[in-house]
Amino acid sequence: MTISDTIAAISTPPGEGAIALVRISGANAIEIADKIFRGKESPSRFVSHQQHMGEIVDASAAPIDQVVLSVHRSPASYTGEDVIEISCHGGTLVSAKVLEACLRAGARAAQPGEFTERAFLNGKMDLTQAEAVMDLIRAKTDLALRSAAEQLEGRLGQKFSEIRNELIELIGQIEASIDFPEEGIAPEEGETLTGRLDLIREKISILFATARQGRILREGVRVVIYGATNAGKSSLLNRLLGYERVIVSETHGTTRDTIEEAINLRGVPIRLFDTAGLRKSAEGVELAGIARTEKSLQTADLLLHIADRSAPMPPHFEERVGGPNEIVVLNKSDLPAHPDWTDLAAPRISCRTGEGVSQLEEEILKRVSKENLRPESTVAINMRHRDCLRRALDACDRARAALQSGVSPEYIAIDLNEALGAVGEVIGAVDMEQILDSIFGQFCIGK
Repeated sequence: MTISDTIAAISTPPGEGAIALVRISGANAIEIADKIFRGKESPSRFVSHQQHMGEIVDASAAPIDQVVLSVHRSPASYTGEDVIEISCHGGTLVSAKVLEACLRAGARAAQPGEFTERAFLNGKMDLTQAEAVMDLIRAKTDLALRSAAEQLEGRLGQKFSEIRNELIELIGQIEASIDFPEEGIAPEEGETLTGRLDLIREKISILFATARQGRILREGVRVVIYGATNAGKSSLLNRLLGYERVIVSETHGTTRDTIEEAINLRGVPIRLFDTAGLRKSAEGVELAGIARTEKSLQTADLLLHIADRSAPMPPHFEERVGGPNEIVVLNKSDLPAHPDWTDLAAPRISCRTGEGVSQLEEEILKRVSKENLRPESTVAINMRHRDCLRRALDACDRARAALQSGVSPEYIAIDLNEALGAVGEVIGAVDMEQILDSIFGQFCIGK
């Protein structure tokens, strides 16, 4: 795969629809369009970003479909290259035939993500913006959509660029004093350098702390419903989903496996996990289900510990309860309450009637937002960013330790360059040119 190739692909989802979009990008895109389009004039004569009606024809000049075609000339296009967009009828066969005509005329079938990859390689966006394209497509809630849109606008990339530029200035100051002592470029005092480095590290730490929010925005909050058998776990899942997803029965151990469903709870993405009921007499398949329940409890962002309010409190129940990521839920409020639960402060609900469920949803949102989300800030990194920032933080810590121990500036520069490389990986900017500019910018004119 080379960027000099001209690529083509169907950009709309597979299946039938009113319109399908076939896109061509590359140096020969307009030439290919000239070969397959028949209209009042050839695409090579089109004004950029204007649509023209005509026909796409096959190798024998027989019409395939009536289309609307537009030319987007470089660099004012999504990829930064010449781009052709063909809007044809949205049938599976007709769109495939139009794509086939593009390939026969000289294009190559695009790889997944290749149009956006070219946009990055041609400087139309940084890597965080490229990743935001897929986040935008996959967003399931307003908050996730807002986060992806702001990342696509470059807000997250700008924060990384600011950190990177500050590191470049710091490295430039240190390396200039090392490499060109005759120019009289004095290194800053150790305390001043430490202060500048601490400010950089603080900015990295703030972004690093958004990793959890980023995971939740992209994947959803993991909410695990667990408790004793027949307490109403599956009934609660059905009630929160708004439809009967899971079979509910009075028989103990009906749920044998972990069941996952996603909901949008007032703008927050939630992944609900209904688990096998906990009881000591389980065996066989049910025992394996309980083992999966225990595993799910370890990876949960929030636990809903559901209990039957009409039955006695299970032995050692209160020993398992506690922590900011757990809500005890007392089900079956439509039945007489057992006295064991009188003094326990917990939401009372009825999965049968729906009583108290809206209040439980409020409590879930309150816990989730407090522990995991900051709605006022939608800037949130992903796992790739987190790994890069972790390495940057480690390198900054080593550089700070070297500064305080008074070692040679060369060793400090090595650690700072490692931090710079890690930050640069996030936005796809890893080079020496800006460091050199920072170094030589301190010289006198004429040197």
